[in-house]
Amino acid sequence: MTHVLIVEDDKHLRQFLRKALREEGVTVEEAASGATALEAAASKSYDCIVLDVMLPERDGFDVLTTLRAAGVLTPILMLTARAELAHRVRGLESGADDYLAKPFDLAELLARIQALVRRARLGGAEPVLRVGLLTLHQLGRRVALASQAIDLSPREFALLEFLMLNAGRTLSRSRIAEAVWNYQFDPQTNVVDQYITYLRRKLAVHDDAPEIVTVRGVGYRLEVP
Repeated sequence: MTHVLIVEDDKHLRQFLRKALREEGVTVEEAASGATALEAAASKSYDCIVLDVMLPERDGFDVLTTLRAAGVLTPILMLTARAELAHRVRGLESGADDYLAKPFDLAELLARIQALVRRARLGGAEPVLRVGLLTLHQLGRRVALASQAIDLSPREFALLEFLMLNAGRTLSRSRIAEAVWNYQFDPQTNVVDQYITYLRRKLAVHDDAPEIVTVRGVGYRLEVP
């Protein structure tokens, strides 16, 4: 059974995550401050730690560096309202395994936790997403379709990764914009539609590629073959 430590000072969000994870069969423990998180991590072993950055007493970056300095190798997913690139880079360079900005999609959070746990149990093997003949290597940032490499820009890669993490689910344009571009959706912009078009062109190299379906009036869905 998967054992996760949630480190979050927002009581309502912490309770929401606890309930959602438990419904997925995950054993959950909680910490509301950086100091409490360090005590918990020192006394027990976890499969994954979901760590907020903005914490009382000791912030998430301090907790992260302290754990890594102590030799704790538990996969850590940083969870924060800060979406700036500099903060994401700082977290990853300090030893975080993944980074998710608020507001986030619960399904994506669950998928990322599962990917980190699988990777750790495989001895650090790179997490790979697969949808039909489409394969995406999350750390190596490589994409292949039926063994044929697909060259994507960083933004195209992020968009495809988000679609694959949520394969089979209909995603609104606003949710895609928040996850991939980290900003509130402007109904006047067509940036999401433009990048969907770019991806479709690149996936069209194979007849059996997963299809990005337009859900009229809502958004898009990556169809599972």
